Amino acid sequence: MAGILRKNALRSLSTSAAPAAKVAKEGKKIAFIDGARIPFCMANTTYSDLMSYDLARLAMKGIIDRTAVDRKDIDNVIFGTVVQEVRTSNIAREAALGAGLPNNIPAHTVSQACISANQAICSGAEKILAGQAEVVLAGGSETFSDVPIRYSKPIRKRLLKANKAMKKGPAGIVGLLKGLKAKDFAPEPPAIKNFSTEEVMGHSSDRLAARFGVSRQEQDEFALRSHQNAAKAHAEGMYDQEIIAVNGSTEENGIRGESTLEKLSSLKPAFIKPHGTHTAANSSYLTDGAAACLIMDDAKAKELGFTPRSYIKNWTFQAVDPFESMLLGPAYAIHKVLSDTGLTFDDIGVWEIHEAFAGQVLSNLNALDSEKFCSEQLGKTDGKYGRVPEDKLNLWGGSLSIGHPFGATGARLTTTATNRLHKEDKQFAIIAACADSGIGHASLIERA
Repeated sequence: MAGILRKNALRSLSTSAAPAAKVAKEGKKIAFIDGARIPFCMANTTYSDLMSYDLARLAMKGIIDRTAVDRKDIDNVIFGTVVQEVRTSNIAREAALGAGLPNNIPAHTVSQACISANQAICSGAEKILAGQAEVVLAGGSETFSDVPIRYSKPIRKRLLKANKAMKKGPAGIVGLLKGLKAKDFAPEPPAIKNFSTEEVMGHSSDRLAARFGVSRQEQDEFALRSHQNAAKAHAEGMYDQEIIAVNGSTEENGIRGESTLEKLSSLKPAFIKPHGTHTAANSSYLTDGAAACLIMDDAKAKELGFTPRSYIKNWTFQAVDPFESMLLGPAYAIHKVLSDTGLTFDDIGVWEIHEAFAGQVLSNLNALDSEKFCSEQLGKTDGKYGRVPEDKLNLWGGSLSIGHPFGATGARLTTTATNRLHKEDKQFAIIAACADSGIGHASLIERA
């Protein structure tokens, strides 16, 4: 009943969209100095004995060492995470101390599902614009190798009363157990489903793909392309300046460049059975990892002797109906950024779009290429945007192949987009990502 009431209450709310941030205030420019990440690895493999705190600390130390920034010059640390460890609820602060930052530097943690690191970066940028900071270390971390697994609520309630009950001796202990059922002893691991809709992300994406006419073959082909691009990028050293070695290794062990379309096509649906189109192969996998970046006020960067690699020019977070359009936020966010800046698809040389599911990415691309959607949903009066060019999209792989540590992906996207701008000699990049609860993010990055 509670779930039904919650759904009805939320359905009565109209879709809202937060205004995009514009960075031209007071002439300030948000300079992206550099970014770095530890290798993204499949859960329960490389980092199985480490906490998310450990991963965050490694990423922070990595970007500090890479840029040689004086720790004392950092004004604030903002880090994103999703599945929180109660002992390090403010992981930004704990990891900052662990990375050797002075204890007088404030740090706080943000959580916005898969765009947590994007939120961390943009919050840092907003602090700079507001004059509250000049140098910000931002990023995110996630582990699925050590998630908090709870007891059921009936067990938790009794455990909280255990100390008092034990004072009554055996009778008190027996009283605690009274009324418990066998199912109450089953553990409760975190579920990758939305609280309000009570729907698993893969189920939402599968429905979205059906709505926008994305076939199973198209999804498998896109997933295969992601793995092949990631394998090629690693082989050609594209990630050499981005990945920090851990124990001497930069291997990202989820990449399957040797896979084939035949192998992918043989897998059964993972969410909507038996006729769904989403499988384990065309969906991102559980990943451990962390990424960090250093952003500054441009004037401060020059004062400290840093040469920015890019500028974060514009950003937005958009909200859509989580029941019907859970993962469609990127289409709205991309539209908002382009509308605010006056740019078109032709102006964008690099696209980095988060690959939660192949079907989710392709649905957003189909939406932007739809006259009906652009007119009715985006209010665009001059026709559809068209197709994002394949030869500009995720050329070094994406979350399907590299992996998706929820709290860290946004920092990876920003760093990779910047590096691609330089490698490919382009001026503008757009990064975009979907998130749980129907939130979408997009940012415009300009090469310095």
